[in-house]
Amino acid sequence: MLTGKLVRLRAIEPSDAESIYRWIHDPEVGRYMTGDYPRSLAQLRKRGEERPVNTYENVVLGIESIEAGKLIGVVDLRDARPEIGRAELDIYLGETDHWDGGYGTEALKLMCRYGFNVMRLHLIALWVVAENERARHVYRKVGFVEDGRHRECHRGPDGQYHDMYLMSLLEPELDD
Repeated sequence: MLTGKLVRLRAIEPSDAESIYRWIHDPEVGRYMTGDYPRSLAQLRKRGEERPVNTYENVVLGIESIEAGKLIGVVDLRDARPEIGRAELDIYLGETDHWDGGYGTEALKLMCRYGFNVMRLHLIALWVVAENERARHVYRKVGFVEDGRHRECHRGPDGQYHDMYLMSLLEPELDD
């Protein structure tokens, strides 16, 4: 486990399916996520039970509030390639009562520090919807910089196309 003052990052458990099910069906939480086919709670439980083990190529961790003692989000480093030291990051907080409280910022820093120190990455990249100013603010605060803009490449749950920014972070840029 990776532990900070507000959150701990831990492996996803099959019992987390109920929370994830609730989040992916919450329009406010899913506003900037990629549209997906509807999934039942039973499908998510099965997926949780069959979840592959974390590996260098794909590390998925739950974000747990230390104070509340409950899962509040998910973060991952995926598509890691040791030969180039690069991975892509995804993060979301599903519990909206934990938005704007520093939980996402701390989880992001913990995961990036893990990527740089343990996985020996050189660069961590992410994509973010241009209109998601809350997320872009957090990414910039941690040290990510905007590398470019990809026009109308994201079709959101609203059916509309949105631009996305590619952002990246090099180890010395991580704001501890």
